[in-house]
Amino acid sequence: MMKEITLLVADDHPLFRQGVVDALSLEKDFDVIAQASNGEEAIELIRSLKPMIAVLDVNMPGKNGQQVTHQVASEQLATRVVLLTGYDDIEQAIHAVLAGAAGYCAKEIEPDVLSRTIRAVANGKFAIAGNIFNRRELDTWIDEQMEGTRRSYSEPGSPFHPLSDREMEVLSCVVRGMSNKEIATLLGISHQTVKNHVTSILRKFSVEDRTQAVVYALQRGWVKLQDTSIKPQE
Repeated sequence: MMKEITLLVADDHPLFRQGVVDALSLEKDFDVIAQASNGEEAIELIRSLKPMIAVLDVNMPGKNGQQVTHQVASEQLATRVVLLTGYDDIEQAIHAVLAGAAGYCAKEIEPDVLSRTIRAVANGKFAIAGNIFNRRELDTWIDEQMEGTRRSYSEPGSPFHPLSDREMEVLSCVVRGMSNKEIATLLGISHQTVKNHVTSILRKFSVEDRTQAVVYALQRGWVKLQDTSIKPQE
């Protein structure tokens, strides 16, 4: 017997939200257990009900879909997120993945395609830009999307970057999705020192958060998703 996939659907437009719920409810292996009209409500329901998949609108009042996604990832909740957007482009898709999304789809998506996307994500895959990836394939795809941008920022071989060696180590850990606590343990430094390094990185890049810092560095070729191995402190 096929395992039932529990779902939360969040969108601030009631008519669109109900349409998504109605379409997904037609699938025998789906169970829509909750609806939310804003980001704060969505994160509370995710915490309490623990749906397998949360289908979230990117643009919601209060916490938007990307912010909810980042919070789900930060709290290491088991729910996987599929984001729906009215502005489907590659850069925004990459931002979504780096925030922790497992799926990123245009709102114009056909119901059967959305259903297939949800099943793929429930099975541990990533559904981005019309493709289904495993983790390694996704990292390769992101690197390929960034390649043209990298060439415009730096010469191959030894790209300039404004960070110290330690800041580069911290940035590489951030790219891997590690928390400050995990970075501190890996590098053998204090939690406060990690926070100081992250603050310095954001200031030097003139960005507001970790996701923006990762995109900024990836675009310039200073880090790669598949080349971020750091040796633990002895």
